[in-house]
Amino acid sequence: MTIEAAKTGTDRPRAVVSWSSGKDSAFALHEVRARGDLEVVGLLTTVTEAFGRVSMHGVRESLLDQQAAATGLPLYKVAIPSPCPNEVYERAMATMVGRLRSEGVSRMVFGDLFLEDIRAYRESKLKGTGMDPVFPLWGRPTDRLAEEMIDAGLDARVVALDPRRMPKSFAGRRFDRGFLSDLPREVDRCGERGEFHTCVVAGPMFDRSIPVEPGDVVERDGFVFADLVPTEPTRASRSP
Repeated sequence: MTIEAAKTGTDRPRAVVSWSSGKDSAFALHEVRARGDLEVVGLLTTVTEAFGRVSMHGVRESLLDQQAAATGLPLYKVAIPSPCPNEVYERAMATMVGRLRSEGVSRMVFGDLFLEDIRAYRESKLKGTGMDPVFPLWGRPTDRLAEEMIDAGLDARVVALDPRRMPKSFAGRRFDRGFLSDLPREVDRCGERGEFHTCVVAGPMFDRSIPVEPGDVVERDGFVFADLVPTEPTRASRSP
């Protein structure tokens, strides 16, 4: 029996999911749980400290907490400043990886789909740490994957988009078949090139849906952000 198995009472490696609040990381969680070869023990998220929001997606931290509670998993938050130089981000993440390794975690699950440079970056940063990256959605055609997510009951809303790549009017829309059919032809159906980002409010990875209402739509730093406001009191996630 491995040291990891002795710590957990199982032969499955312990894993955390790199959690963006969006559909790809959420569906990656669903996939590894369905596969059953890893013991998922938490979600890992970067939060921009000054704003109390998920980095890049702009999702409220209170909504993030409700997502984690709905997965039944503890949430590992990495606080970063704004702006955040890359060396500051990498130092904060390295500290968290060290902590996770001390707790017997040896896998980090990512929702990346096909960008080779992003995958190579993740692999290089984890190399030598004792933490291996896992890419359960890698290489799947994104048009079919988008349909599969919708068929599985995933409910996500567009919370950020790049107006240089798609119309601003898509901000705040539900990720559904109508959305997919309206997308410009050149936009990846999962937004993998950064065209848009989502926040998941229901799906097979949650034990409950998260009621939300649309908030303000604003332009900031060259992107369009559509706020989502939880309509029920926050159900706090477990802190590890």
